[in-house]
Amino acid sequence: MAESGTKTPRERYRAQVRAEIKQHAWEQIATAGASALSLNAIAKQMGLSGPALYRYFAGRDELITELVRDAYRSLADTLRAATESSGSGPDITTLAQALRGWALEDPNRYFLVYGTPVPGYHAPDDITVIADEIMRMLLDACTALPSGGPATSFAEHLQEHRRWAEGHPAPPVALHRALVFWTRLHGVLSLEAAGHFAGMGFDPGRLYAAELDELRR
Repeated sequence: MAESGTKTPRERYRAQVRAEIKQHAWEQIATAGASALSLNAIAKQMGLSGPALYRYFAGRDELITELVRDAYRSLADTLRAATESSGSGPDITTLAQALRGWALEDPNRYFLVYGTPVPGYHAPDDITVIADEIMRMLLDACTALPSGGPATSFAEHLQEHRRWAEGHPAPPVALHRALVFWTRLHGVLSLEAAGHFAGMGFDPGRLYAAELDELRR
């Protein structure tokens, strides 16, 4: 494909229409959730016929894939930029803070990739590649931490069940710590982003920080 500076008028127009379609899709997701996404409704909002819109996206799943790809790419880039700007190498505090900022900046984007799966939708392999890129950054950070004592029985289990780590050489303790980091911090983030802490009288950011402190021990 031509570079942005050398795109033809037709290519530029196509890119603009696709971007507008995605914007309408995000608005639908914010209102009714990803499972209710409708290309025909988007076409109506844009003053297009259904067949005209399908020239830009072949179907609902292709549109969802584009949104999911954008979201994962945005998170991966955010985490990498935070790591590079810190100048301290892989660090779970840096990653955790960047993850929370990214999630709360746009909860709909966060829930599209880490919320309830869209019924009937299956992401293509290239989406998994970006998700693996994010996990590798976390595994790097957990490997850089002190071992923290002998491996648990679950960590030893992970030594033989590490397909999810995509060949990363992290030792069992780091594998366990990465999974605990991912599940516990996403648990807090999911509740906060959904508004479940509203009215409880405490600062969710401090709960998130307290969980992170526990994970660093």
